[in-house]
Amino acid sequence: MIYRHHIAPPRAFSQFSHDLIRHPRLSSDAVRLLTWQLSLPDGARESLSRTAERARIGACAFTRAKRQLKEEGFVHERRLQGPGGHWVTQQLVSNVPLSAAEAAKILARMPVHTPSTDASPQVAPSPRLPTVGIPTPPLTDGHPKKDPGENTSHHPAGPERKPKAEPDPGPAPETPEPSEAARALVAALPHLSPDLRRIPRGMHDELARLVSRWLAAGHTPTAVRTHILRGLPDDGTPVHRPGGLLRYLLRDVPPAPDPDATPIAEHPAPAHPSSRLAALRECEGDHIQATLFRPTGDETLCRRCLNSPPHDASRRTPPPPPRTVIA
Repeated sequence: MIYRHHIAPPRAFSQFSHDLIRHPRLSSDAVRLLTWQLSLPDGARESLSRTAERARIGACAFTRAKRQLKEEGFVHERRLQGPGGHWVTQQLVSNVPLSAAEAAKILARMPVHTPSTDASPQVAPSPRLPTVGIPTPPLTDGHPKKDPGENTSHHPAGPERKPKAEPDPGPAPETPEPSEAARALVAALPHLSPDLRRIPRGMHDELARLVSRWLAAGHTPTAVRTHILRGLPDDGTPVHRPGGLLRYLLRDVPPAPDPDATPIAEHPAPAHPSSRLAALRECEGDHIQATLFRPTGDETLCRRCLNSPPHDASRRTPPPPPRTVIA
């Protein structure tokens, strides 16, 4: 059971309709915002946002409350250009719902106030005090007149250090222009392997510059082609971007072998090959160079040869006869 006790305020009170306080579609923030505005004295031009700030209504709650008041017809707004070209927003708050036409008639009778005329005497700027002497511009360079030693420690002055001279980096290395040999080698790459048939024409100059670096370092065209063939996949994986693969293979230039060094074939072969090489087998198919693969059984052809059309065994070049070395 609830009891109510009313004491009429002696002053500063406002009367509101019960329909406004018990409105079913207005939130508590919307009712508080509206009643606060209607309780302000006549002539007060406090905006809804300032009222929400004083009533401790958050930004999201204020936006929702203002939208509800505008939908129910308690708040109307219009924006127009006043004297001096200033754009102002007029807000009309009423204790009963008004239509757009009724609000427009009321706002048409209201004077347009600019920000300069809305300033109250309490917040108007006070007259400036006269300055003494001739105004001088602020200093933009130099040191302050105050002794800087007051805020610094008095350490003994050490020997003056001279800045280290930075070494001259010299001119940046220029990319050499591709030679005719490099251009010819790149143009013949599509005939070197089926994986290199679709090299973009726009990458020929870039690849020729990379090949020129190899040739300038002492590598022969045969060594460059051998290096490229070794980098191609030998398990049947298709090459979708041959230009990018060639750029990756030719990016780093190793040192060229010394022609005076002993050939690799003259070095004694290891007695026992490594376990990694022992599991590989040489393919008996048609290859430009010897191709090793890892068999899964007793097959003698790599996956690429197995997937390619069958070859005539009679056309296969017989292996060269063994050479006899007479000591």
